[in-house]
Amino acid sequence: MEFGGRYKMSAPRARVWDALNDPEMLKAAIPGCHLIAWSGPETLDLEIKVNLGVMQPTFKGELILSNIVPAVSYTLSGRGKGGLLGLAEGSADVSLADLGEDTLLTFTANGGASGQVMKMGKAIIGSSAQRIIDGFFERFGTAAGVEVTPLPGENP
Repeated sequence: MEFGGRYKMSAPRARVWDALNDPEMLKAAIPGCHLIAWSGPETLDLEIKVNLGVMQPTFKGELILSNIVPAVSYTLSGRGKGGLLGLAEGSADVSLADLGEDTLLTFTANGGASGQVMKMGKAIIGSSAQRIIDGFFERFGTAAGVEVTPLPGENP
């Protein structure tokens, strides 16, 4: 499954970058996040309870940052186990660009699941993933004290 999005953030790029790398900010922004903490210079441990409608599994795993260009971009890769429900994994390329005094955040992501989670069907998983993404940016803006505006199309 592939996802993507573009968001205008009413803050300078350096401030958005700092917020994207602050575990407390991320914990406040990720729906269902119980734990997120640096476990290494480019690795975060994560525990998140995901609402899949009829089930609400807790996934435990790690996020790894790579291809880091400070205040510009990185790749975020994650893998989490949901007990008997199986495995979820994905990656996202995140980039920031100046947009006047604001910041343009663009991301492309892909992910997948195996085990009982996959048997639920891609439609349920896809809508849950999109709900998490939408919830993340809404809550991120609130936690960071910035206005976040989704942008359609190719050009801001």
